[in-house]
Amino acid sequence: MRILHVYKDYFPVLGGIENHIRWLAEAQAAAGHDVTVLVCNTGAETVTETYQGVRVIKAGRWATVASMPLSVQQPLLLAKMRPDIAHLHLPYPLGAVANLFLGRARATVLTYHSDIVRQRRWLRLYAPLLRLVLRRADAIITTSPVYSDSSAWLRPVRSRCTVVPLGIDPPPFRQAVKRNSERPTLLFVGRLRYYKGLDTLLHALVQLPDVHLRIVGDGPMRGSWKQLAHALGLNNRVAFLGDVATEKLPALYAAAEVFVLPANARAEAFGTVLLEAMASGLPVVSTELGTGTSWVNQDGVTGCVVPPNNPAALAQALRSLLNDEALRAHMGAAGQERVENRFTLPRMVEGVASVYEEVLASKP
Repeated sequence: MRILHVYKDYFPVLGGIENHIRWLAEAQAAAGHDVTVLVCNTGAETVTETYQGVRVIKAGRWATVASMPLSVQQPLLLAKMRPDIAHLHLPYPLGAVANLFLGRARATVLTYHSDIVRQRRWLRLYAPLLRLVLRRADAIITTSPVYSDSSAWLRPVRSRCTVVPLGIDPPPFRQAVKRNSERPTLLFVGRLRYYKGLDTLLHALVQLPDVHLRIVGDGPMRGSWKQLAHALGLNNRVAFLGDVATEKLPALYAAAEVFVLPANARAEAFGTVLLEAMASGLPVVSTELGTGTSWVNQDGVTGCVVPPNNPAALAQALRSLLNDEALRAHMGAAGQERVENRFTLPRMVEGVASVYEEVLASKP
């Protein structure tokens, strides 16, 4: 099968969607499929590379506006390709519209990762085209039933949505050697973007003396949040570690007591890092956003779910877990079991393959 994934970025650019596409594409290539990923380069030159059997075409980028690359080359390259499956990853207006008008695949499948949340002015212009993209797609994959039900964009096409949860490879996280911390340690992993809610976590940390926080990842909010940590007098308790190689992440999870994802907007649609933390045996604290995060992390079972933008509630949940080692162990074990049963990479790859087979079976 010839499979084409379309998005804006790919490895070594780090991010939840970028990681998902990489893991999926590499697994498909390992299964014997002809897999191409069409994304945009960080510069103006178009380059073709191969990673783990996956052909990666990075189209030249002129500029980036409202988090979206501007590229003439990407639509032109898309128009020349004739895959069996064009797999679009949304939100990405350029790729969605290019495939709508220029795509020549036998079937179009799209994974709807998240609503467009912040770029509301652009969304008003894009809205009619987005509705058309959703109506004309042969299949729509959502990562949780919660997002399918709660998204105003997906509700009109809800009957055509198939839930295929994101997945990870649990063993590296499960097998990492647990290290006892000299001091209570919280962990955050993710891109440092506005909707991650780290300002809420920093304010909560003020209410938790002697508790330390490690922040893994980089992004546009790093400078602002470092300034906030300094203003709150947290420099000695907060470590900004920047981007960390994938193979080093399990050790960081193993060295923490609790994982925290204090997101504050629907752009946090699933939270793959929750799976990594749960696979590591950590209880997790997340926020109620009406998205997949509260489906992945079950309140009172694998961790705690608190209101967003509420430092007091976040601090209380963290305090209750940090003060109860038995509760942390119980929730951590429940999280490991949940990941093994629902959120592994083979299950995800199998689910996507089933969608492909179903749509191709309906085509001449």
